[in-house]
Amino acid sequence: MRKSLRQVACLAALLTAAVASRSSLAVDPQAADLVARGRYLATAGDCAACHTVPGGKPFAGGLSIETPFGTLLSANITPDPRSGIGAWSDEEFVRSMQRGIAPGGQHLYPAMPYPFFTRVTRADLLAIRAYLATLDPVADAVETNRLPLPFRIRASMIVWNGLNFSPGEFHADPSRPEEWNRGAYLVTGLGHCGVCHTPKNLLGGDKSSRPLAGAVLQGAYATPLDNDNRTGLGAWRIEDIVSYLKTGWGGGQAAGATMALVVADSTSQLTDSDLRAMATYLKDVVAPASEASALDKGSAEMRSGRALYVANCSACHTGSGEGVAGLAPTLAHSAAVQAAATDTLLDVVLNGAQAVATDAAPTAPGMPAFDWQLSDEQIAQVLTYIRNDWGNAASAVAAGDVTAARRHHAD
Repeated sequence: MRKSLRQVACLAALLTAAVASRSSLAVDPQAADLVARGRYLATAGDCAACHTVPGGKPFAGGLSIETPFGTLLSANITPDPRSGIGAWSDEEFVRSMQRGIAPGGQHLYPAMPYPFFTRVTRADLLAIRAYLATLDPVADAVETNRLPLPFRIRASMIVWNGLNFSPGEFHADPSRPEEWNRGAYLVTGLGHCGVCHTPKNLLGGDKSSRPLAGAVLQGAYATPLDNDNRTGLGAWRIEDIVSYLKTGWGGGQAAGATMALVVADSTSQLTDSDLRAMATYLKDVVAPASEASALDKGSAEMRSGRALYVANCSACHTGSGEGVAGLAPTLAHSAAVQAAATDTLLDVVLNGAQAVATDAAPTAPGMPAFDWQLSDEQIAQVLTYIRNDWGNAASAVAAGDVTAARRHHAD
């Protein structure tokens, strides 16, 4: 009896110690700091944008991602052990992020931007994993691979990686200031800006010789983030870039479409110091040489375009193309207006646009669609005029371009 009581006492002591240990872990300030840091880094990486279906459970995957090669669905990255990543080891998580290889040796597709995440440090990746481990597990198995043959054969990624992927963590440039290096780390790594803003080759890989030089993606044109004065960020101040990323408005421009989501879900929640670091780096991205001459203002096309602009656009964007701060973007000297590709311009005019709403700029003004008001020829003329007045210089827009855009959006 005495031995039995002693065993009970020892068991009680062990249970008490276990509970105390678990309670200590729950309030461990280092663990709490790690999770908070991971949450911030996951926000900087905009992880929720791809891994959450609108109206669905956070990070449970299933979002359709259209690629030039077919459709993929984003993976469930909640801590569910069967359908999520709860059973993954730290090594498996880091390997998937830095090398694009999931448990079991399964190759990931670069729609999960491991070519950029490879630059993220192991410590930061494990902080993100610590945050993801705190999420509610969602038991929802997602079949991510919806690609047609032969693209659905994952082993093909071995060849793709050999041609388009250079693994390796980011290393600071000792000749550059700390702020510049922090910006480079965020822009080229966790922020994966090049996914949209760097031109792609025929295999969908980044053209490394033209980083952030602008690209057409899913029917929209992501403008250059280099220092070109006409089509890039050369004319923007660092403060303009910070404001754009923080509020959705900067340099006379408003964030719309996909960039509006990036601002709302990611950059608006970053610290001012990180945004300034990103802006500092972006101001230093060298642009390829580009030249353009404005079209003759006396041409019939330009005269017709001006008349259409005065009748349909000047009330908001003003006669001088300066716009109204916080309400209508500036068209004069606008990189978006003078872009090499007109996909985004055509989308905005045909289908309208809505600015992003942020805490700092909650108004979120919109632009109406002109698809039913103006013919293809008229839209081509007004855009040609806008692209070649007030100091702008860019190629003319053809009526056939407008017709093709209508068909694309109808599909």
